[in-house]
Amino acid sequence: MHYHAWLAHFPKITYKRYSALKTHFLDFKNLYEAELDEIIKAGLEENIASEFLQWRDKNPIEKILENLNKENIQTASLGEKNYPILLSEITDPPHTIFYRGTLPPIEMPPLAVVGTRRMTSYGKMICEDLVFPLAKQGVVIVSGLALGIDGVAHTTTIKANGITLAVLGSGIDRLCVYPSAHKQLSEKIIYTGGAIISEYPPGFLPTQYSFPARNRIIAGLCLGTLVIEAPIKSGALITTRCALDYNREVLAIPHAITSPTGAGPNNLIKFGAKLVTEPNDVLEALNLQTIKQTTSNNQSIDVNETENKIFNCLSKESKDINQIILESKLNSSTTSSTLILMEIKGLIKNLGGMNYIKK
Repeated sequence: MHYHAWLAHFPKITYKRYSALKTHFLDFKNLYEAELDEIIKAGLEENIASEFLQWRDKNPIEKILENLNKENIQTASLGEKNYPILLSEITDPPHTIFYRGTLPPIEMPPLAVVGTRRMTSYGKMICEDLVFPLAKQGVVIVSGLALGIDGVAHTTTIKANGITLAVLGSGIDRLCVYPSAHKQLSEKIIYTGGAIISEYPPGFLPTQYSFPARNRIIAGLCLGTLVIEAPIKSGALITTRCALDYNREVLAIPHAITSPTGAGPNNLIKFGAKLVTEPNDVLEALNLQTIKQTTSNNQSIDVNETENKIFNCLSKESKDINQIILESKLNSSTTSSTLILMEIKGLIKNLGGMNYIKK
């Protein structure tokens, strides 16, 4: 196990090269002591083998393990018990993953939730409304720690006391976590029982190639991928293509046909993705009906006649207080005080500027 973690630090150890070395060296301890001829015989190109030997001399295993321990980083390699089973089944799995935190048990079903960094208020609201009950019921929410929809998915899961995994396109050591604006969120994910994951070793800074590569891991870890909001050209759609390649479910949220950030999900639905409007749609698509059925927040809350009048005026489209007063035929002071009480009860949500929606 330690030698797998050590080898994963070599910058040019691709899945193909790893597989060749694993076939030749049944124990990577032998690779640690091998000469050039034997490494070439194992399948590495001569120039790569020479680079490897130079790298090996500068990176003894003791130094690498010390750094992993200092950062509380664990590893899982193909064939080891702690390597996620779903991820091992894809065509191009990472040979080793680095993680900080706790990987969820196999009985907890994982769902990828992805979307644009430039989310709208609609995308944010839908993400919260779907992720919260799913996380509450034991679905592990997997996303990419990016700004926008990813961050909302992680944060909402934490609020629901659920488990979330963040897959990074950088190293997971504290210095390299990207984006830096979400370093505190990454620590919350770990503290609340989840994990941050990467195929890249500590010290790795993100590149334009590492994000598309990490998207295949997000898809590979999960039973399905739910696209909340994304334009046609979006990294989130790379994740869905990977999910389709791996024979996993693709689910999408419908948007107005004029929405540029909704064009991606709308297009997916057009070509056969599962249309999702409520949490149970996700459970059914992933065959998770055995999970306790989700319930809306207001089913166990008593609602008086005044609150009911206001509640019936609202929907998922925002309305300002003047519209609510007009439709409910209540006076302004009664409406204002009732809206405050309904927000406390969790029946409605204030979007700011005295605009409200059903929650």
